[in-house]
Amino acid sequence: MSRPRSQAEYLARLVPPSVAGLNRRSLLAGAAGTGALLGTGLLAGCGSDSDSGSDSKTVSVGSNQSDPKPKDVIAKVMAGFQTASGIQPAVNTVDHNTFQENINNYLQGKPDDVFMWFAGYRMRFFAAKGLAGDVSDVWGKLSGYSDAFKKASTGDDGKQYFVPASYYPWAVFYRKSVWQQHGYQVPKNLDELNTLGAQMKKDGLAPIAFADKDGWPAMGTFDILNLRINGYQFHVDLMAGKEAWTSDKVKKVFDTWAGLLPIHQPDALGRTWQEAAQSLQQKKSGMYLLGLFVAQQFSNDEQDDLDFFTFPEIDPAIGAKALDAPIDGYMMARKPKSEANAKKLLEYVGSKDAANITVKNDPSTLVANTGADTSGYTALQKKAAELVGSATEIAQFLDRDTRPDFASTVIIPALQQFIKNPKDISGLLTSIENQKKSIFTS
Repeated sequence: MSRPRSQAEYLARLVPPSVAGLNRRSLLAGAAGTGALLGTGLLAGCGSDSDSGSDSKTVSVGSNQSDPKPKDVIAKVMAGFQTASGIQPAVNTVDHNTFQENINNYLQGKPDDVFMWFAGYRMRFFAAKGLAGDVSDVWGKLSGYSDAFKKASTGDDGKQYFVPASYYPWAVFYRKSVWQQHGYQVPKNLDELNTLGAQMKKDGLAPIAFADKDGWPAMGTFDILNLRINGYQFHVDLMAGKEAWTSDKVKKVFDTWAGLLPIHQPDALGRTWQEAAQSLQQKKSGMYLLGLFVAQQFSNDEQDDLDFFTFPEIDPAIGAKALDAPIDGYMMARKPKSEANAKKLLEYVGSKDAANITVKNDPSTLVANTGADTSGYTALQKKAAELVGSATEIAQFLDRDTRPDFASTVIIPALQQFIKNPKDISGLLTSIENQKKSIFTS
């Protein structure tokens, strides 16, 4: 699903955590406009720890799916739930980045009964803080999920706190017609990628579409380079604060990235991911490393011309089987107004019926439930599902695999600083490591 980020929310990231209360809210209100964030609160949840006698036929849902296409898909899924259960879902939709940046306050305040979130570290982070409800009994009623999905939904205490709905791999996307026109071949290693990029430049294309105005897309580039150069386990340990950012291994990632920047679209800090995707759609760029949601920027007819390959091998000893494939889904508030209704909704969104609705309406994602009828998948979706199925290790994406505060207040500005000036890598990594020590020991 899409991860839209606006300039207003990017600016909010620049506010230090120590003044993230009123100042951050004021900044967002001033930049985004009054009322843009659902009234008086950034995340205006409907639930409350003190609510008890609620209407037995309603359930509130906090949604981060604010782009038109995924928002419409969620509406259809919720309509299916209402028809099946007779319970009316009240969906509270908030801009994706606003939702993410304010999730901690939201969960400690009056969250919705059910809210959308991510699998992996970020799910475990809030489960460990007691800010999410145990949904292990819901899992007892679910079918169609692999052990990998259940593991990604399980907290540190062995209980389940998450119901997966969809996922999408990151890969290098391109237009088949452009590649056929120029006779391009899929690169198998870093040298071939650089050679291909140089040829695309000669042909008048921006070799690799690139955007980081929104702060998060460059994380995908870091992830894949680290996975290819240092392997999955090192990447996971680095995200968990167990490895030093000043190590030679991390330095090699940035050195390699610096060598690739000349074949990336310039001025990335002034461009949104949608704009970069449109340059691919308009045949002005040759490739784009992004999630499957890039398909949202292509018409149905154009999607037949969209293809991808996994980022090529860098170290033969490590190979090219690891990738980012984030899982999106639902969690329950620690004390929902109606726990029974919340769990009924979770059981439905985890069902093959809900998955079938998504398959019919959204070509930019894959459904997690293997019992769904995926015969309606596009060729692109089928290939994406095969890619994930063949992966030996799957990461969740940098800002989901590490502490939320570290990702937003340290990594985003650091990567943007690197893109702007890739010369002082040692100084940059020293700064990241010092901040990491402070955050991970707090």
